[in-house]
Amino acid sequence: MSDTPAPMSPERLQRMAEVIVKIGLNLQAGQDLVMTAPVAALPLVRQIAAEAYKAGAGVVTPLLGDEEITLARYRHAQDASFDRAADWLYQGMAQAFAGNAARLAIVGDNPMLLAEQDPDKVSRANRANSIAYKPALEKISNFVVNWNIAAYPGTAWARQVFPDLPEAEAVAALAEAIYKASRLDGADPVADWTAHNAALRQRSAWLNGQRFAALQFTGPGTDLRVGLADGHEWHGGASQAQNGVICNPNIPTEEVFTTPHALKVEGHVSATKPLSHQGTLIENIQVRFEGGQIVEAKATRGENVLQKVLDSDAGARRLGEVALVPHSSPISASGLLFYNTLFDENAACHIALGQCYSKCFLGGDKLTPEQLAAQGGNSSVIHIDWMIGSDQIDIDGIGADGSVTPVFRKGEWA
Repeated sequence: MSDTPAPMSPERLQRMAEVIVKIGLNLQAGQDLVMTAPVAALPLVRQIAAEAYKAGAGVVTPLLGDEEITLARYRHAQDASFDRAADWLYQGMAQAFAGNAARLAIVGDNPMLLAEQDPDKVSRANRANSIAYKPALEKISNFVVNWNIAAYPGTAWARQVFPDLPEAEAVAALAEAIYKASRLDGADPVADWTAHNAALRQRSAWLNGQRFAALQFTGPGTDLRVGLADGHEWHGGASQAQNGVICNPNIPTEEVFTTPHALKVEGHVSATKPLSHQGTLIENIQVRFEGGQIVEAKATRGENVLQKVLDSDAGARRLGEVALVPHSSPISASGLLFYNTLFDENAACHIALGQCYSKCFLGGDKLTPEQLAAQGGNSSVIHIDWMIGSDQIDIDGIGADGSVTPVFRKGEWA
């Protein structure tokens, strides 16, 4: 395989890899690392491996994916292939995490890769993959080990974000956008991330002190009350995994988030940004909740895909996360739609369908799945974020006594 020029300079790649290893993962001496990435991200993968070994990593195992190989399946595979997944691989990953290996995912694939493929096959393959991945996903959603997701500017992704630019310029522009959004452009990115984490901790601490019973979202097309799980806990920025390591799961991140009560969501809500999901752009989502469950859902584009997502399993129509992000966040201020949840969710307040995070409960690492469910935690094979915040959304915190406290006004912290 011939090397193609990296869209980031060696200095920027090294800086990015250092922040991913030291801040994102906080990789420990002797700890193994399991890393997934698109093959186009090989320049960053190599630099991360170098930084990981400098930090004392045990064994770094990269697993590379390729868009053409993914498409080959849809073009040539037998029909039965789409009901199967590499469960042996995910069982191995779950075993690695059980043995304290850290997890890193580099994203950068074409978000519209499967847009022209049979939506039924895409849906079946996603469902099979979600079921197979669940043993590994549970280790991540329960925050058993330190993990991180970061991004690399793939060519097809760049063309999607910057359709009016020549290819090389589009890739350079996406590289610059990722670099800035990831807070890597300051004099000392590690110090900048330390300060940013402190600010997010301050927001989380205030919310935890309030002990709200619910959040009320109000704005154009939205009148939604999100009940919060019993014993919920707000998190943001760096958090401590069950293995004791403090890490930043997402680079970038601008959110503070917690667990809604799966049975206590009422009202209607409209998406404020499109949702890019498995090659389909789902636009203008509008849903209505009763008793915590979506009972009505529509979209002006991609509605058939949205309906398939909602039918994934019993928990897919209920919420697993609610997150607060100011409209003035750097990603929102960029004015870009990244077609990638890692970025787009950090441009606006959002909710997530599906699986909750056990770490968003007081003492969540000691609670059984049955106890989490009893406190309002949702269980599902999916976890899909979509944006409901804008500069026209107000949010109030509702106390157990019915008291109302302003939290957001016109998309900003009140």
